Amino acid sequence: MSTANGSINRLDLRFAELKQAGRAGLVTFVTAGDPDPATSLALVRALPGAGADVIELGMPFTDPMADGPAIQASSLRALAAGQTMKKTLALVRDFRREEGATPIVLMGYYNPIYQYGVAKFLVDAKEAGVDGLIVVDLPPEEDEELCLPAKAAGLHFIRLATPTTDDKRLPAVLRNTAGFVYYVSIAGITGTRSAADADISRAVTRLKRHTDLPVAVGFGIRNAQQAAAVAKVADGAVVGTALVDQVAAHLDSEGRAKASLPGALLGLVRELATSVRGARA
Repeated sequence: MSTANGSINRLDLRFAELKQAGRAGLVTFVTAGDPDPATSLALVRALPGAGADVIELGMPFTDPMADGPAIQASSLRALAAGQTMKKTLALVRDFRREEGATPIVLMGYYNPIYQYGVAKFLVDAKEAGVDGLIVVDLPPEEDEELCLPAKAAGLHFIRLATPTTDDKRLPAVLRNTAGFVYYVSIAGITGTRSAADADISRAVTRLKRHTDLPVAVGFGIRNAQQAAAVAKVADGAVVGTALVDQVAAHLDSEGRAKASLPGALLGLVRELATSVRGARA
């Protein structure tokens, strides 16, 4: 799909490549600036080499109400280390100096974008190399607030569908969605439990009756086995809490990154990527 300026969005290219390869993609979530800006940039730069097909980058916020304790804590760590929206966009810009192909999606809440200024944010995000946005607290009824301006700026606006999104509601959810549909496999906050494989399969099948967009499944995927089960039926497996937990587990008593952090985080990403790539073999 061409964006407003005529270029092809990296998300569309990546999912087309995955479809051609006959496999699902691994979508990794980490919080920008966690546990500190320099470590965060180093980790994000290393994710594609470890097997991440798409990177979701959390925009730190003081009140991340849809997130579980682990991602909430990562957001607070990043803010305490001085992360701002300006620094998050700078992280993307620095990442793009070395990596031009891997899509970056900024995920979070509307307040930090509103405070930054919507028009300025969209210009700066596009210039930095952002490909899409997931803003969890803006429903379709508020599309004029950010979704439609983002679309005009050449950024995909990715919408969430949940187990409670019925067939009557889906058309509104999908109307201006682009890039992929993010299916939240459980009701509630991130990282608390996992959905049954059969439920996920039925949900993906139902979504694909309503849209030609790729469907990525997240919330509750914590290990390679769960990622592989999702990758058999969906176009992408999204892993966030398990990665953020790795960051938290490799901090010292003062919250600084231990030398073991990169190896632990990237080792898990490699394990997940291997299982996702082999799921349909």
